[in-house]
Amino acid sequence: MSAAGAKRPDHNLMSSTVKPDGPSAAGAKRPDRNLMSSTVKPDGPSAAGAKRPRRTPMFSSSSGRDERVVVTGLGVVSPIGVGVDAFWKNALAGRSGITAIPAFDGLPLEGYRSQVAGQVLDFDAGQLPAGVHVERLDRYAQFALLATREALDDAGLELERENPYRVGVIMGAGMGGMMIGEEEFTKLYRDLRPNRVHPNFIPMITLNSASGIVAITFGAKGVNQTISTACSSSAHAIGQALTCIRAGRADVIIAGGADASLTPLTLAGFCSLRALSTAFNDAPARASRPFDRARDGFVMGEGAGMLVLESLGHALRRKARIYAEVAGYAATSEAHHMVIPKQDGSEMAVTMELALRDAGVSPAQVDHINAHATATPIGDPVEVTAIRRLFKARADRILVNATKSMIGHTLGAAGAVGGITCVLALRTGLVHPTINYDDPDPACELGGISTEAQEQPLAVAMLNAFGFGSNNAVVVFKKSPVAAARPRRR
Repeated sequence: MSAAGAKRPDHNLMSSTVKPDGPSAAGAKRPDRNLMSSTVKPDGPSAAGAKRPRRTPMFSSSSGRDERVVVTGLGVVSPIGVGVDAFWKNALAGRSGITAIPAFDGLPLEGYRSQVAGQVLDFDAGQLPAGVHVERLDRYAQFALLATREALDDAGLELERENPYRVGVIMGAGMGGMMIGEEEFTKLYRDLRPNRVHPNFIPMITLNSASGIVAITFGAKGVNQTISTACSSSAHAIGQALTCIRAGRADVIIAGGADASLTPLTLAGFCSLRALSTAFNDAPARASRPFDRARDGFVMGEGAGMLVLESLGHALRRKARIYAEVAGYAATSEAHHMVIPKQDGSEMAVTMELALRDAGVSPAQVDHINAHATATPIGDPVEVTAIRRLFKARADRILVNATKSMIGHTLGAAGAVGGITCVLALRTGLVHPTINYDDPDPACELGGISTEAQEQPLAVAMLNAFGFGSNNAVVVFKKSPVAAARPRRR
């Protein structure tokens, strides 16, 4: 209990004037709550002459520590390539990974309105780490394991030399173990033999099965969390990893997400929701069309994306190669609708601005946006409206792309895969194209969208991820703070 008469703490965590070191002076002016103000200048003086803080953290550490956080390793499992090199090569080439779904076992596709998806056709479970019992893992957890192994190898991180309690895992998962779940449900109701349910059914379907097996396999004994906020899950995982390392609670966090929900029931559910593309069943590669006038819904995808995040100090001490800095993060809820965003774009714009404030970056400094861009009739125009609302005249000069045009919507993995493209764009100065952008819709047209890869020096990239349940996440990345970075390890 607090002392009698003590002033209650200010719980307005979204205020841009949070000062964890002490209360403000009596009679101080109330903070400006106009979060959409276009006068955010983190590096310059305010109108009153007082210097603004360089960064306004959305989340602060009570310890007062404020570690910079960098990306040192990447791993990908995707419909256009298993492994970062294959993925990036095909992304820059604008290759589509959308293909026709083969018939489900005993269930023909004729009854499905949508019959295409971004499928990982070249996945080999034999590449998983030795000792892993593949038969005890759902497909999505297998994806997570393979992407994690690549990310750790890429980072050159020898976990046996680390304090395991300072190494964590934070993952996003949209649907969890849907494959094993549907198989066991079907067998139970068909055979009426409850004693024949798979003995690992429960641990395989839980949403945290992937983060759990990643931690167990690689010996990470620190924070272990799974975030499930639909399409924004793995963007939140990256953001929460940033928060944790910033606060000094971990040195290294394996962050990302995985999903493998191309199952009869899940596909049927999204079809019933009228969320999926149905007009291109005979031309799968043309089905995912963000920002295009002919778009008619998203295309389901599967895959995984994992990033190794470290404190800058830890990375420098072990002489790690640094890809980029994770500089800012914002998480908000529109509190509006389960599946439809607020159509004036105001809530998405607020989330973007908060992330920029957290990074100490102004809208004028953003070079690239990896858009959420699912190719739904409603979602794409709202996101573009939000971008124009925040960036105003600069909106058409920012390079914007949509990874989902090539791989579909990987749900719980989408934010992580998009984050990896931001990191690679900053690293290489290349922005992959948005394919199927053949007839730009005036309602969601931006000058920086291109059907060809674009090359220019990039300093700041932004990842947008907006999920069902009014969940918004934005992550801001900056170019590597270390000038002489080593090439990728192979």
